[in-house]
Amino acid sequence: MITFSESARKKILALIEAERQQGLALRVAIKGRGPGGFNYEFGFAGEEDKRDTDVVVDAGGFNVLIDPESAPNLKDTTIDYLDGVHESGFKIDNPNLWADPRAKAVQQVIDTQINPAVSGHGGHVTLLDVKDDTAYIALGGGCQGCGMADVTLKHGIEAMIKESVPEIRQIIDTTDHAGGTNPYYQPSKGGGHSPFE
Repeated sequence: MITFSESARKKILALIEAERQQGLALRVAIKGRGPGGFNYEFGFAGEEDKRDTDVVVDAGGFNVLIDPESAPNLKDTTIDYLDGVHESGFKIDNPNLWADPRAKAVQQVIDTQINPAVSGHGGHVTLLDVKDDTAYIALGGGCQGCGMADVTLKHGIEAMIKESVPEIRQIIDTTDHAGGTNPYYQPSKGGGHSPFE
């Protein structure tokens, strides 16, 4: 069900030990979906908090409690713990992000083609949802508020998604471009270019 890396297992065991309470388990739940994935909830639970309907996973030194609604969307999930200069905290790799095959296909295009292209400009694209023949996305980082965002959307993102997933006929950018704090190209400067040009 859920696999913990050795570093994640050690970190959780250390946190449990710091609680100084016997028999604590880790409760993991999915609480809806946000930009770019599921929203997860983690917490410790005592024996009295265990429910009859919980799925119990032995994680090697501690148990994990998962409610039956979250369990299908946590299948084959891996949890790692990073303690580095640039990135620290728990990292969740969940292959169940999208049940809809069209959404999975769009996410794959974003992960393998689009985000590698816009990352050079400090940007990233997040798939928010797929409904009928429409994909809803948000641009972040250097793409949010960038003067070339329209070009990137029309000539890069839309073209790649529509070519790879022909069932998708429309891509809607939900980004608040006025809220961009570090756009790659300022709208007033001009002279910029899209990573897809």
